[in-house]
Amino acid sequence: MTYYELTTLDTVIFGAAKAAPGIEAWVKAGKGRLCGAWGTDIGTLNRVFVLRAFDDLGELLEERERALRSSDPWGCTDHLVSLKMESYRPLDFLPPVEAGKFGPVYEFRTYRTKINGLSPTIEKWREAVPEREKYSKLTVAMYGLDGEPRLTQIWPYESLAARTEARMKSVVDGKWPPKGGPDWLSPDMTSQIAMPLPFSPLQ
Repeated sequence: MTYYELTTLDTVIFGAAKAAPGIEAWVKAGKGRLCGAWGTDIGTLNRVFVLRAFDDLGELLEERERALRSSDPWGCTDHLVSLKMESYRPLDFLPPVEAGKFGPVYEFRTYRTKINGLSPTIEKWREAVPEREKYSKLTVAMYGLDGEPRLTQIWPYESLAARTEARMKSVVDGKWPPKGGPDWLSPDMTSQIAMPLPFSPLQ
């Protein structure tokens, strides 16, 4: 059973690169498997995303407490403005996140679902994702275990132009979004483009 933690570190101006060595050291000293680390390029700037995988929830919570009780959480407090750590489960029909060069453009999308909309959304995605992946790869889609009901996805692309082409073709061909899927979503949606940090297993 896999759990994911997506950590969002908002840094001071131009702070992402300065924070990166501390973040790398923090991850190496802890538990879990580093899947990827990115700095935003479009959307909220000066932001770092870190995705880690855990075999069990207890291990994830140990890491969460390590950060909460630390005098220097994530090894870069001097460069941080805010810190958010969120727990997720992947959609059960998807494979584990694999390391490799699939970018360098990664899109992070989060959809807030209606209060009772998570399970219907997952079933719509189960039907539609195999066809959507014929246009471009999906790194992961996962639902939040804490906070508001939401679905977060990470999509890699070779370029912004490749992103536009894949999204446009999948819509024109009627393969995306999942039929009936948007009916279960709220209008509160976000999208950010991020690039891999040097130590990220996903490039």
